[in-house]
Amino acid sequence: MAPARPSLRTPPGTAVLVTGCSSGIGRCAARVLKGRGYRVLATARKADDLAALAEEGLDAVALDLGDGDSVAAAAEAVLAVTEGRLYGLFNNAAYGQPGAVEDLSREALSAQLAVNVVGTVDLTARLLPAMRRAGAGRIVMNSSVLGYVALPYRGAYAASKHALEGITDALRLELTGSDIHVSLIEPGPIRSAFRDNARAAHARHVDGAASAHRAAYDRMAARLDAEGREPPFSRPPEAVARCLVHALEARRPRARYRVTVPAHLLYALKRVLPDRALDRLLIRFG
Repeated sequence: MAPARPSLRTPPGTAVLVTGCSSGIGRCAARVLKGRGYRVLATARKADDLAALAEEGLDAVALDLGDGDSVAAAAEAVLAVTEGRLYGLFNNAAYGQPGAVEDLSREALSAQLAVNVVGTVDLTARLLPAMRRAGAGRIVMNSSVLGYVALPYRGAYAASKHALEGITDALRLELTGSDIHVSLIEPGPIRSAFRDNARAAHARHVDGAASAHRAAYDRMAARLDAEGREPPFSRPPEAVARCLVHALEARRPRARYRVTVPAHLLYALKRVLPDRALDRLLIRFG
């Protein structure tokens, strides 16, 4: 079920920063928020994507979370154009690095954590003082079902999302008593270019032909070819955008929003199944 309709609307023109808007969840979220009257600052890495965002009437901001200088410049630009009044931050930008744990190089794992965790937290920390000065704000982190379970060959991504969940929980506790609310969205399969990007990351960093897991990689590739961009139980990115709207506008936003049947099912099974029984199930999911 989608979250209940928010009970509090923010003023038209309220500024929200959405990261990772070249496609998928980020692009959808930016459009939905713009339609609700927000001033949307939308980030992307590539010049072509930034130009497309600007054509849609969004404030396009260049951001590469893997580059500390880019994070600092983006935060400075956001605070400048909003005159230090940023109400919302949706940390959506991320990518997945597939591969067996034993096939992950130090560089591949470091890059995964640099974007999905370190860059995200760096950006948040740079923008949070402006929310404190304003006396209010909303921070929403886009996590994953892999933020509370792991799947085979998704170790790097699961590690990044487990880390994001832990640091977000700490941030939420640290902001208790302020009017700055922190929420996590935990999607399962969403229709987007995410899996295409993950396959490209796998090709860049993993030598599948030389791996002990070569047969498993071949089976995964065949399944992805058969499923295309719509894995079983997938939902459109609008399902995440609805949760984002609630997190931004509700008087009492939730700490967590789970999206898709697999996200709810795996959360429930993790709570009731013994580890070995859950392992057998997760191996089949992988």
